[in-house]
Amino acid sequence: MTGASDLDVVVVCEINVDIVVSGLDGPPVFGAERVVDEVVLAAGGSGLLTATGLADLGLRVGVCGLLGDDPFGRFMLDHLDRHGIDRRGVVVDAAERTGSSVMLSTSRDRAILTHTGAMARFTHEQIDFDLIRHARHLHLSSHFLQAGIRRAVPHLLAQARAHGLGTSADTGHDPDERWDVADLLPGLDIFLPNEVEAQAITGTATPEAALARLALQVPLAVVKCGAAGAMAARGSEQVRLPGFAVRAVDTTGAGDAFDAGFLAAWLGGTDLERAVRWGNACGALTAAQVGGTGALSLAAMQAMLARA
Repeated sequence: MTGASDLDVVVVCEINVDIVVSGLDGPPVFGAERVVDEVVLAAGGSGLLTATGLADLGLRVGVCGLLGDDPFGRFMLDHLDRHGIDRRGVVVDAAERTGSSVMLSTSRDRAILTHTGAMARFTHEQIDFDLIRHARHLHLSSHFLQAGIRRAVPHLLAQARAHGLGTSADTGHDPDERWDVADLLPGLDIFLPNEVEAQAITGTATPEAALARLALQVPLAVVKCGAAGAMAARGSEQVRLPGFAVRAVDTTGAGDAFDAGFLAAWLGGTDLERAVRWGNACGALTAAQVGGTGALSLAAMQAMLARA
């Protein structure tokens, strides 16, 4: 397992399982039974999927999070070990139940039903700061679901920066529809929302307007637009690139895979346009398969990039 002093990225994240139901062409109907293409038990949690993507792209990755001592928790520990992710920052508590999400997925979109379980009770005191201070970069996921660390986020980001780490976050959706990120944005170097999240956070009507407003608040803002690609702004520099054409099977984790590709490129010292291209390629690879992990490798990404 990777040593703490050698990590590229530590992801402070929710860790849960996804039960992915694919092959739907519309919402399920109560009182009726439908046959679907597939039901898959897979690794879940936005940040955990990003961590897995980063590891599969060759970065040295650790995670901090909370699991129950239950079958879902053991499934996730095995997943971390198989992908070579440092899990010393993972707390296992027999009093907790590992979080889970049922993903009802179509080729166009998905509906998510989540039992937050342990992810909502992960606290600032349980974060392994020794793991963080010896990494290069800190990524924070699912700001709205990780209720147990919300109040400590400014302190967490300030500590990371004080030790020379870069910082990034992907909020995910806000189930309460409040979209308050006042405690998050000031501590970030990179912000990675999708277009729905970006518009809700900024109160704007278009992704372009959302990006312009976010670029005034964080050094580097990225807005993910699904199959349409992504756009990014850093000061006066702006990039917009289309997505890669693939047959979408399941969009679960595509945005998280984008985060992995973008961060892998950016931490490797590349320019903004190439980082967006890496993100788009990783998002497309993940959308072309069921589940949010397992599609990424440097070879697969390079093959996707070569198609453009």
